[in-house]
Amino acid sequence: MKRVRIHAGNVGLVFKNGDYKRVITQGLHWLMFNESVITYSLTSAFNAPKTLDILLKDDALANKLHVIDIEDNQIVLVYSNNNFKHVLTAGRHAYWKGVIDYKFITVDFNDITIPNTIDKALYTNNALRQYIRSFEVAAHEKAVMIVDDTFDKILDHGTYHFWRNNQTIKIAKADLRQLQLEIAGQELLTKDKATVRINFYAQYKVTDIETALMRNKDYEKQLYTNLQLALRSFVGTYTLDELLEQKDNIAKAVLEDVKTQATKLGVTVLHTGIRDVILPGDMKDIMNQVLIAQKKAQANVVTRREETASTRSLLNTAKLMEDNTMLFKLKEMEYVEKIADKIGEITVAGNGNVIEQLKDIFSVNK
Repeated sequence: MKRVRIHAGNVGLVFKNGDYKRVITQGLHWLMFNESVITYSLTSAFNAPKTLDILLKDDALANKLHVIDIEDNQIVLVYSNNNFKHVLTAGRHAYWKGVIDYKFITVDFNDITIPNTIDKALYTNNALRQYIRSFEVAAHEKAVMIVDDTFDKILDHGTYHFWRNNQTIKIAKADLRQLQLEIAGQELLTKDKATVRINFYAQYKVTDIETALMRNKDYEKQLYTNLQLALRSFVGTYTLDELLEQKDNIAKAVLEDVKTQATKLGVTVLHTGIRDVILPGDMKDIMNQVLIAQKKAQANVVTRREETASTRSLLNTAKLMEDNTMLFKLKEMEYVEKIADKIGEITVAGNGNVIEQLKDIFSVNK
């Protein structure tokens, strides 16, 4: 016989001629010469030297072990003294009882949802993150979640984590901010057959994300087309002059026309406007000529109006002077004064009165 000591924190498995016999704990033990012992630390996982099923037939040994059976679609998170240690995959695993307080959390991959019992701080742990897929929705976004090509739910802003399994998860996002759609360089024909290029814009917001992303394909392209067709329709009912004068009215009409169609796309159009109306080169020259002619005509009208008013004033003055000799004399002296202001030098000869000579020079016999 031989003596074997098992120290504290250890156990021993006794084998005879290779066959398991019993488990021994702390203390001194006597073994037969054909028996051997394998010592294990109670602080480590139990790595069985033989098939675990055979060893577990011994109730004494089975009572000293945590035995964890894991299926193919599962993993188990192992905690020791409330601290996460590692992940166990499919198979049978065993841990010693008594020294360390173990906790085991089983994860079933048939459900993609991560339970609240798992701390989010572990999502980035090297041992666990290979089993997790993450999606981020920005603060100005919402998203629809599609699982196995079926709509699941709407996600608000935030970071989302799901188990990585054989199910497919897709996240489609939409920007909830006010957006602007530009319709640039549209060549359109007015009612009077004039070709113009129009730069048009619309401001809109996504208000029904499920309708926009799930019930419509490329909702923004569809909104662009609806605006384009509505603009083309309204411009065709105006002449060029009307178009230039009523740009705001046309933009409002387009807005009202597309509201219902936009709702079916899950968006709300907030405002529309015509930024520019661009004329071809030859049309621009013609419009400039028309503008010049109009301005000249307006200037001629003003000139004629002023001439008429001036003539009427002269006629009224003449009638007054004809009936009043004194008024005529005063007017005569006024014109003499004006003429004298424009003459640099006046030579007066003789001994006559200067005033009388000036009167003789400038006066006109009635």
